[in-house]
Amino acid sequence: MRIKRKFQQTRRERKDNRWGFLFSLPCILGFVIFALAPMVISLVLSFMNYNFTTGGEFVGLANYKRLFGGEDPYFFKSLLVTVIYVAMSVPTAIIFAFLVAMLLNADVKGKGFFRTIFYLPSVVPIVAMAAIWMWIFNPDMGLANHILKAMHLPVSTWLSGESSVLPTLVFINLWTTGSTMVIFLAGIQDVPRELLEAVEIDGGGFFAKLFHVTVPMMTPTIFYNVVMGVINGFQIFTQSYVMTQGGPNNSSLFYVYYLYREAFEFGRMGNACAVAWVLFLIIMVLTAVIFKFSDQWVYYGGE
Repeated sequence: MRIKRKFQQTRRERKDNRWGFLFSLPCILGFVIFALAPMVISLVLSFMNYNFTTGGEFVGLANYKRLFGGEDPYFFKSLLVTVIYVAMSVPTAIIFAFLVAMLLNADVKGKGFFRTIFYLPSVVPIVAMAAIWMWIFNPDMGLANHILKAMHLPVSTWLSGESSVLPTLVFINLWTTGSTMVIFLAGIQDVPRELLEAVEIDGGGFFAKLFHVTVPMMTPTIFYNVVMGVINGFQIFTQSYVMTQGGPNNSSLFYVYYLYREAFEFGRMGNACAVAWVLFLIIMVLTAVIFKFSDQWVYYGGE
């Protein structure tokens, strides 16, 4: 009787497993077809001299040697531009989003409206946003220079200058920090109220609560946003493609835009796949380094 019951239970488990696998099949197929298979194909193509018209031939590590050997000057140029952009944009975006989240956490009338207003730009299509900012930062007839002239301040070349294009793009990136702000807002609301009250009882003010309670309790959220900011920063493409086309003088030639040009403008698909895998390795190493040192500054309340 016990053996029969165990056999029936095993049959039921197998049936449940089949149904579970069946319902999971769309996600599994989607991952295999649209993620895993393209990754494997791109890895194979990175070892080939391939283009759309003549096909390809196996060349081994030639594409990687071409990149790191300096034969293509745009590889290191695009990598340097992207690293500078990430180093500038990630800290500024995180600080700005955190400050906005602190303001939107205040108990004021209409805070739901203000939260919506600050989050709304992050759902605006990037191309439409880029077109608006191109008009604002037009050096000849843009709104930004008109305001500077009205205030009797020196005007800027903005997106048209080699030294000003990256800071301008970093500033534009602040417009899309709505999702980061929402994550920070959720983290701030999760800070234990009793800890803040303890600081108040000890005579601490706003900055004491901020630096001794709020920021330490927010370190897991800050850690998450840093990781996502680095990953997204290295993959920036649309701003360069729409607003600057990598100019002026390749000063905004971001890494993914360089990859796009290799693949779809110059037809060097094998080289583009090698560029993509180098990017994958860079992001993987940087993420691993951030995780490695996270235990030195990230505090988890349950520990």
